[in-house]
Amino acid sequence: MIKKNYIPTINISSILEKGFDTKPTLKIVKEIQKACLDVGFFQITGHGIKLKNINKICKVGENFFKLNIKNKLKLAPKKWNKKNKNVYRGYFPNDVNGKEGLDLGDLKVTKKYSKRIKNQYIEYLNIKQSFTANNISKLSDYYDDIFNLSEILFKSIIKIYNKDTDISKKAFSRLKTLSTLRFNYYPNQSKPVEISKQDGVALGCETHVDSGIFTVLYQNKKGGLQVQNRKTKKWYDVPFNKNALVVNTGRALEYLSKGRFKATNHRVLWNKQKRLSVPFFFEPSYDFKMNLSFLNKKKLTNSGLRYDKFLNKSLKKFVEYQR
Repeated sequence: MIKKNYIPTINISSILEKGFDTKPTLKIVKEIQKACLDVGFFQITGHGIKLKNINKICKVGENFFKLNIKNKLKLAPKKWNKKNKNVYRGYFPNDVNGKEGLDLGDLKVTKKYSKRIKNQYIEYLNIKQSFTANNISKLSDYYDDIFNLSEILFKSIIKIYNKDTDISKKAFSRLKTLSTLRFNYYPNQSKPVEISKQDGVALGCETHVDSGIFTVLYQNKKGGLQVQNRKTKKWYDVPFNKNALVVNTGRALEYLSKGRFKATNHRVLWNKQKRLSVPFFFEPSYDFKMNLSFLNKKKLTNSGLRYDKFLNKSLKKFVEYQR
C-alpha cells in the first residue's frame, strides 16, 4: 500500500514575505528540517515564481530540442563537438543515457571573465548561436529567480543550526557558483536505460543521488520521478503539482551536515511518451572550502576540500559527464 503523502508539500510564502524571525516562518523551517531528515524530498508552494514564467521556460527548452542536431551540437562539449572549447556544460545527445540534455551555468559569466578565472567549471557558453535574445532574457531571469529561491532554502538549513543566515554568502557567490540549470528531454525511448536489479522496473533514468546542496525541479504532468524510502527501500511516486517545485537534498548538504541530511536515491520510470523536466542544481562556488565547521561550529575555519574537487569526484558516476 503506497502512502499517499509520503512526499510532503510545504508552503514557504511566509519566509519570502517575512524572513526567518517570526513564529510562522520558524514553523516552516522546522517542516523543511523534518522533510530533509525523514525523506530528503519535498514539494514547495508559495515559492514566488509565477507558473506562467515556468511554462515559458519549459517552452524555451522544448523549442531548443526541436532544433536539428547540427544546431544543437553547436553548444555541445568538446567530447561531441571537437570545434568547441567547453568541456563541462552544454548540450548532450540522447545516445548518452537515453535522454537529451542542456546544461547552462550562470549567464552573467562573460568570455573575458571565464578566461581570467581559468576554472574548468566556469565556462562561457555562446548560447546566442541557438537562442533568440528574448529567450536568453527568459533564461537569465529564471536562473536569477531559481538561484535566489535555492539560497532561501539553504538559509533555512543554516537557521536550523542557529547561525546567521548571511554566512550563505561565504558558500555561494554569483559568477563563481557551479549551480547549473538543466533541461532534461526524454524522447520516445524505444527501450529502457536499465532494468532495476531491486524490483525489475524499467527505468528511463538510473537510480542516483545528486551532487549539490539542493536540486529544485519542475516536472511536467507526465511525471515518472520516484523516491526511495531510506529505511524500507520501497519506491514512491512524486505526485505532479503544477504549482509546486520539487526539492531534494544532495551529497554536498549531506557532507556539510555531517550526514544529518542525507542525499536520497531517486530514479525516473521508463515512459514511451515525450517529456521534459527542468532541474536546477544548487551548488557552491568553485573555491568554497567544504569545511565541516561551516554548519557545525561557531567559528568557521578556512580548510577543507575545494568544492570543484568535491564535485569532480561526484560526477564520475554520471555518464553524461564522463569526458
